[in-house]
Amino acid sequence: MYLPRQQIAQLYTALLRTTHPSSPPLLILTALSVDALCAARILTALLKRDFIPHKVQPVSGYAELQKAGEEHVSTLRRDRGGEGGVVVCLGCGGAVELAEILGLGDGEDAGTAHPGEGHGVDVWVVDAHRSWNLENVFGSTVRAADDARRAGVAQGRLLETYHRSGRGGIIVWDDDDIGTQLQAEREAYFALRDMPEITEEDIMLEDAESDAEDGAEDEQEADHDLNAEPSSSQTRKRKADSQEPDFREDDENEMPRPRRRRRSNDGAPIPSSVGDYPTSAQPSSPGAAMPSSPPKLPSQRQLRKQLLKLRRKHEATLEKYYEQGSWLAEPVSSMLYSLASELGREDNELLWLAIVGIESVDHSPYNNRSDKANQPSTRSRVMDRSEQLKQVLRDEVRRLNPLPEADLRRSASQLANEADILTNARSPMDTSIRLSPEPRFLLIRHWSLYDSMLHSSYLATRLHVWNEQGRKRLNKLLAKMGISLQEAKKGYLHLDVDIKRNLRKKILRFAEQYNLDGLVPDESGDGAGWGSRRGWGFVRSWGWRGTMSAVDVGTIASAVLEVGPSIDATKGGTWAAQDMHFGRRDSGREPTYSARVRAGLPSPPHSSDSGLDEPAATAAHEAPDWTTRRFFAAYDTLSPSTSHPQQGLQALLTHISTAQLLARAILRTGSALIAKHQIRHLRSFRMGVVKEGPDVSMFCHPGALVKLAAWVAEAVAVLEAEKGAKGKQDEALVLGSLDEGRGVYVVVGLGGTHGGKGRFRSKAELREREERRKRREAEKKAKSAEKQRKQEERRRLQRERDAANGYVSSDDEDGDASDSTESASSDSDSESDASDAGDGAEEDAKRRKRQGRNRFGQAFQEVVEETAARVRIDSFEHSVVEVRKEDLAGFLEALSMKSVVG
Repeated sequence: MYLPRQQIAQLYTALLRTTHPSSPPLLILTALSVDALCAARILTALLKRDFIPHKVQPVSGYAELQKAGEEHVSTLRRDRGGEGGVVVCLGCGGAVELAEILGLGDGEDAGTAHPGEGHGVDVWVVDAHRSWNLENVFGSTVRAADDARRAGVAQGRLLETYHRSGRGGIIVWDDDDIGTQLQAEREAYFALRDMPEITEEDIMLEDAESDAEDGAEDEQEADHDLNAEPSSSQTRKRKADSQEPDFREDDENEMPRPRRRRRSNDGAPIPSSVGDYPTSAQPSSPGAAMPSSPPKLPSQRQLRKQLLKLRRKHEATLEKYYEQGSWLAEPVSSMLYSLASELGREDNELLWLAIVGIESVDHSPYNNRSDKANQPSTRSRVMDRSEQLKQVLRDEVRRLNPLPEADLRRSASQLANEADILTNARSPMDTSIRLSPEPRFLLIRHWSLYDSMLHSSYLATRLHVWNEQGRKRLNKLLAKMGISLQEAKKGYLHLDVDIKRNLRKKILRFAEQYNLDGLVPDESGDGAGWGSRRGWGFVRSWGWRGTMSAVDVGTIASAVLEVGPSIDATKGGTWAAQDMHFGRRDSGREPTYSARVRAGLPSPPHSSDSGLDEPAATAAHEAPDWTTRRFFAAYDTLSPSTSHPQQGLQALLTHISTAQLLARAILRTGSALIAKHQIRHLRSFRMGVVKEGPDVSMFCHPGALVKLAAWVAEAVAVLEAEKGAKGKQDEALVLGSLDEGRGVYVVVGLGGTHGGKGRFRSKAELREREERRKRREAEKKAKSAEKQRKQEERRRLQRERDAANGYVSSDDEDGDASDSTESASSDSDSESDASDAGDGAEEDAKRRKRQGRNRFGQAFQEVVEETAARVRIDSFEHSVVEVRKEDLAGFLEALSMKSVVG
């Protein structure tokens, strides 16, 4: 079942009415992502205000999700002695059948304790992963016959009359996509549910049985003819009888008519009267009506064929939906903030959590949407979902954080001249959220300008910083901007005030020369005025304690999930951020990701080797729960607390070194892969493997590996664009990392969009765009000159006519004529701008059409079914797998034959 967006507050209100002190705590199953963490923070804040007991349980994959179902969810079932309850899945579960994985299906003992009541567990699914599992969206855990009697449900949609009946079921929160984009899938789903099972084999079997019966009848008739052969005299008598007319007295006043003998193979009915059919020699009278033959009804075999054809059509509709691949929809934190807004409980704290979650999804490598927020703006461009969300967030920031009266008195030009990267609060008690023109520099407030630019994937890949020439190019850019290396290597907060204030203008001055369009946003956003600020980022202050951007907060929290907390609470050790040997572990560093999970990989059903080692399974059983520890360490960074040393702002400042550590490892490993030409081109994607180096153990975590893959994919796309290779800039990438401890490769696959980080234009494209711009300017000038010439000619003719008639021309008329000339010129300018905008929108539309969705999840499943490779697919991101070390070659060979981009 799915819940329309406008009814999410109604469902929460129903929870409040049905919750009492003795109710079991609400269970929150949260994925290990920044978006899910922010959503969990928003939900727990609402639950605390309403005094609803709850419990947060992190799950890293489907194995832990199933384990949580066995340990926590199954105990709530009423048919097994539980009291029922509510389970909320944040960022997980939308792509699989939750009723099965959580143990809520109709088992053998279902309904025995309380017949007709169901299990009593409501599962709320709030997930941004697409595609949906349609069984969760349109189905339920109860039988179809019971679903028809459920009050307030129509074809899987919860109506306004719906109320919690205690039966339980899966409830998916709709972000307006299900009701508007899945009409065909909904029709196909319910048609298949109500349709009897039938296959081609059933029809073939029925045809075979029919043919066998016909053959048996023919044999019986032949045997009867052979056994009862008539004599010659009987045959002659039968012929004579057939030639004599056979009369029947139907009435005394009517003449008897010859009786029509029916042939054995004649399928037409025998008429009973003369008017049933005309004789062959006499035409029917004009007044007599022609006999109407009854319509021929289809046979059972034809009906079965039609039913099978309709079934295959609906199955093809669902299969087409599932084969689209994977993509990300509206973030989970945005949906939870919508709930808070519907309840009238939005505040600055919840708004900040929603901003951090949305920014983390927008900068995620899994995000297949093209990022046009920082591209040159056009008037006719239609905002995509990400831009719409950010525009709404900017309005929320202005509403909940009004500008001081002193800033309101300033003009827009003064604010534009003074606008720079915000680093300080307005006052010691200032905790407001503000808009800031954030450049694409990594952790710029907490690093030096040089390091921030060097570790920015957008800037580093376009300047080729993986070699010496690229480093020199970066130094030359700083020199042209008037910033010395000594000054650039200082902390950004300690830079000269003039450098910080004019940094954006200097970057914009040399952006086109270095092909860095979109590195920083414009001063006025999309040109619509100072109030729009499209492309600007969000910054929050905690008084004079510190100021951080939403992107930096998401980067730090993500690094904690992927690398681990900076401080080991059990041993008191720290990560050595200054140590260049990042692959080594000091006495206080936590075990690596490879040491955290020691279980062997499961094998396909047709594999002879089980792939499980008993010592490894024992080690995995005794390993600490690093998943929970990392989750709550990142969870504490999003706390509103400002005084606790391990929560809130203090935790963020402590874990900055973790994010810097991961950024250095990505730059070092990615540079080695590019410089050593270790990225190879296969049939349908590029492929690279990280086998050695000081950071190989760090990239055993899928989250860190996918960030490295995004960096490498962007660098390769830049190289291909510079070569002018059309069609190769958006190719998919497969990157693997060796986990020597477990003897497996962690493999991730990215689609052709590479996280939507922007498109690099080749030199030929830049020249073509410049020539097109000059040609349009020339045409505009020529058109304006022609219009002005025509206006002058009309004024001259008007003056001649006035002089001939004795009139004197007035200055007003001349002024009107000049005004019309200026308006004509402005119209020409607007037409040219609209033309430019139309061309830009057309390019964006073509580009979005070329960009496909990530189909690595389907391709991985197909390879597992076709080969004997031992593969483990456990991540909520279906483009992440683990492959046995000895099976990698065969796995990649089979994968190269698959279509990995939709």
